[in-house]
Amino acid sequence: MPKTGVGQPAILMHKKHMPTRREYVRNGGLDEDDDIANPIHLKPLPKLPVPPLKQSLNKYLRSLKPIISTEQYERTRAIVHEFGRDGGNGELLQQKLLEYVEKTTNWSYDWWLNDMYLKIRLPLPIHVNPGMVFPKQHFSDEGQRLRFAAKLISGILDYKVIIDAKALPVDRARHNKPGQPMCMEQYYRLFSSYRVPGLVKDELVSPTSSVMPEPEHIIVVCNNQFFVLDVIINFKRLSDQDLVSQLKRIVDSSTEETDPSIGFLTAMSRTDWARARMKLMENSTNRDSLDMIERCIFVLCLDAPMDHPPAEVGKPMDADDEPLALQMLHGGGVGMNAGNRWFDKTMQFIIGTDGTCGLNYEHSPSEGVAVVQLVEHLLRYIDSETHKRKLTRAQSICELPYPRRLRWKLTSYTIDDIQRATLTLDESVNDLDLKLIRFTVFGKNFPKSQNMSPDAFIQIALQLTYYRMYGKITHTYESASTRRFQLGRVDNIRSASCEALAFAKAMVSEEEVPIEKKMQLLHETIEFQTDNCIQTILGHGFDCHFLGLREVNSEHGDPTPEIFTDLSFIESNQFRLSTSQVLTKLDTFMCYGPVVADGYGTAYNPHEDYILFAITSFKSHPDTDSFVFRTHLKQSLMDMFNLCNSSNNNFQIYKEG
Repeated sequence: MPKTGVGQPAILMHKKHMPTRREYVRNGGLDEDDDIANPIHLKPLPKLPVPPLKQSLNKYLRSLKPIISTEQYERTRAIVHEFGRDGGNGELLQQKLLEYVEKTTNWSYDWWLNDMYLKIRLPLPIHVNPGMVFPKQHFSDEGQRLRFAAKLISGILDYKVIIDAKALPVDRARHNKPGQPMCMEQYYRLFSSYRVPGLVKDELVSPTSSVMPEPEHIIVVCNNQFFVLDVIINFKRLSDQDLVSQLKRIVDSSTEETDPSIGFLTAMSRTDWARARMKLMENSTNRDSLDMIERCIFVLCLDAPMDHPPAEVGKPMDADDEPLALQMLHGGGVGMNAGNRWFDKTMQFIIGTDGTCGLNYEHSPSEGVAVVQLVEHLLRYIDSETHKRKLTRAQSICELPYPRRLRWKLTSYTIDDIQRATLTLDESVNDLDLKLIRFTVFGKNFPKSQNMSPDAFIQIALQLTYYRMYGKITHTYESASTRRFQLGRVDNIRSASCEALAFAKAMVSEEEVPIEKKMQLLHETIEFQTDNCIQTILGHGFDCHFLGLREVNSEHGDPTPEIFTDLSFIESNQFRLSTSQVLTKLDTFMCYGPVVADGYGTAYNPHEDYILFAITSFKSHPDTDSFVFRTHLKQSLMDMFNLCNSSNNNFQIYKEG
């Protein structure tokens, strides 16, 4: 087999097996008239629009005004006006971008993917891959854990059949043109996708790629050893009992050999991992093993116990679950389960002997909404004792072939690479400061009762929190889905506004500000934030627009315009608050690391009567502290709650305690 270079998948071709839509319908998967995400059956979604140039320039200046000094703002305004003048450089680039739009399905997709993920050289754990914690299980013995794992595998395979048949019901907008269909492409990249490290830029290989075959196996990692588990044999899926038998074989044989864990390499910086992968692939045994990992449907990590508190059935998640979040984010470090991972794989499910379970996912193929839909399906599937499979099941196979342990031929260079990877990973693990909040004073029903958007309410609380700590607000990233358009991913809702600054000042002012004035400022802030959100999801955010102008300029080899080298622009992309609303009715939560050294990562899930927050920062930076941020966030939420109640003459005032 010829060597495969860096940035190229180590893939062997074989025949695909995909049920047709008619076959899936016949087996009870959906009704004939169900609306499905097949381009043949749907009118094409509209293309992502290019906003008017002057509109984006005005939004950009507006986002800077509450954050930078007056002097810096005036310098930047002059630069922006020169860029946007009639006949200027901005108009020329806008025209080139409009011409490019005509040649593509989504003009921002590749540029955004490269800028957001594939060109990033940071390690995937903590910096890129989110973790998600499922409700904790109670396993009385190893057999019960393996039965849970088998059900999880079966549930995933059920879901994958629907995905492969392009038979998922189409998501539709619930607000702002409700009923509008959404792009479903992210769902079809969940399985079998893989991020291949490159020296300069990674490559995302997904099922839509012509070189990606349809796999029939998963990879199970146990005690840092990797095993190939065929889940389809002779065109039939293994039964749950067969899966349990195979998983037991893996667990029993995982302690027989103790090679250095190759999985640590995927936690290196992307450039270092690309070089290490090139060395690995000089050997045909290693190429074959990499090929099996890269082509698998997903990775299942059977983790060793991490001394978490004992599982309590029915116990709600709270701050005591912080160790679970850390386990999903990075595995707990070298001495725990960090080597029991392969971070390049899109979907990586984790089940510990102590009842911890969740996932770690590589973010470049899909946003959280697709992952949450899958998780909700899986947990319903596992919890349902009366579930009856609609699809035909395999009969029990008497003599199952043993799962195959992946073999590695490790040179001294690779062993050194693994050693370096363990050192840098442990440094990152020890540096992460993670705190959780289960805020129970109110949930999303309260802002709704005030005719306020729950998401906008939370975003303003985050700005108020930052102002309490630092005496200023800051550039903030909040993902805004653009799935109303073909191949839509996200743009950025910037919640740092002049209105948010005025509100924050009023709330912490040493002088007494009348309640009526504070409420007026809150309503103005919420109104701006809500309108900003709507404009962004409708394709009128300026972040992706600016990216397109920069990239089309670069592709023509022209000098970079001053607007993109200006200090204000550089600072505007330092997101000290990186936020994301991850909606699910389940008692689960997602977490991720900060995107800058002096910043915070904040994922939140608002339920009807409580809100879950996961807050992260780096201990090594002297100006950040997740515990302090958590304390001030609680106070901000309660102050806004009390303000609204006082304005409504509702005297249910809460105090921190």
